[in-house]
Amino acid sequence: MGTTPTQVLAFPNIRAIVRDNGTAEVVVAGNSRVVPAGDSVQELRNNALALIVGEAQTLQRPVRVRIEDPDGQGELIVHPDNRIESVSYDPRQTRRRAEAPETTPKIVTPALIDTVSPPAPEPVAAPAEPVPVPAPAAAADHAPASPEPQTAVVTEEAVPTRRSLKETSFLVSAPVMEPATQGWRGTLTRLGFRMNPSEEELTEREDIRTVSQHWPGPRTIAVVNRKGGANKTPTVVMLSAILARYSGAATVAWDNNESQGTLGWRTEKGSHDRSVLDLIDASTELLSPSTNAAEIAKFVHHQTADKFDVLRSDENEEGDHEVTAEEVDIAHQVLTRYYRLVVMDSGNTARAANWRRMIDHTNQLVVPVTAIEDRAEAARLTLQTLESRGGHDAELARNAVVIVSESTDAKRSMSGDALKRAKDEAQRIADGFAPFVRAVVRIPYDPALVNGPIRYEALQPATQRAWLAAAAAVAAGF
Repeated sequence: MGTTPTQVLAFPNIRAIVRDNGTAEVVVAGNSRVVPAGDSVQELRNNALALIVGEAQTLQRPVRVRIEDPDGQGELIVHPDNRIESVSYDPRQTRRRAEAPETTPKIVTPALIDTVSPPAPEPVAAPAEPVPVPAPAAAADHAPASPEPQTAVVTEEAVPTRRSLKETSFLVSAPVMEPATQGWRGTLTRLGFRMNPSEEELTEREDIRTVSQHWPGPRTIAVVNRKGGANKTPTVVMLSAILARYSGAATVAWDNNESQGTLGWRTEKGSHDRSVLDLIDASTELLSPSTNAAEIAKFVHHQTADKFDVLRSDENEEGDHEVTAEEVDIAHQVLTRYYRLVVMDSGNTARAANWRRMIDHTNQLVVPVTAIEDRAEAARLTLQTLESRGGHDAELARNAVVIVSESTDAKRSMSGDALKRAKDEAQRIADGFAPFVRAVVRIPYDPALVNGPIRYEALQPATQRAWLAAAAAVAAGF
């Protein structure tokens, strides 16, 4: 099975250059490596590819390569097992020219042109010594009569014998792979036997790299499902915790329920009772250029272990206020001044003004669903609603990440058959969404997500790993 080019990292930047003077080089991240000589251009190509295969084996993954040779240029994917895939290739346009030794300028004079009979298909080789260009009068004496005498001089510069210092570097090009830290490989490494990490550990490292990146400008994630009990709030907490922990980016989880949401109930409370309405009332001051960045702490609730902040929904006893679209605009403007990442919880009404305005500000859509039929159907209808609106909404739906959690009814006391059925149902729902969205991630059942405040460290290791994969899928959309 071929590799999709977009699945292969473009780092490090690798170029293979094969010249028709019998030399070649492989340039890895600016560091030039001389290719062993060969008896033909094809043998040079093979020697260059051998170096690149070694690079792929060092990285333990496929690599992209830009190739340049006398016949053309293109892009390859080179695998550690010596498989080569062609992504693109543009042949160089051929042209007739006089042959000459590589270190000698090739000069074709009128006298030389006259020695070539018109129908001859083969070019005439130039002599070993450069042929001086005759004076115009001398050329006329020796040239046969012709209604259109050829007087052009064609020159071709030889391949330079020196390369520019800009084309090389003494820096080590390939990243040094850290030894294994997990499993029996990690145990052997700690005993003094350096072991390469397993495929599972490499995948985890790649997920960590993805969620640790920084991106230009703020990003807004909307977590939506029109059905209650679909795991929206735990999803908001987990994504916020992982992205804040690994990226170090200032992150806020915002409860954008139109009336009263539950995000504040599942997270740590600060030393005050302020909510989104208080932040909106103070927006003029918070948006003032003279306001200190620390002032935002008066309105949000910091999660001391998981390193993100929470903006709670209004919890007044009367419950007589519904957040408007204009208020969403104001709160979003304030938050994106103080935070690089905004993760929005939502209510269950896709027709509400604050819900629709949230979507207008969204960069990445996340649709959580527990593995129960009505939750899955509600998730499907949510995506269908957005897709039917077209434009930005439809693009969000197509690029969505669906997170399928095993049913919270799957208690430890369930029989083995019942647990298997719960896992099978989660897989069935995940497979059903896969053709319609960018990514689908499954999350195992974990009692730490069912009740009370949610803490990343309270999760089982398998659950933490699954949520890391989910956060990586989300961050890949940034």
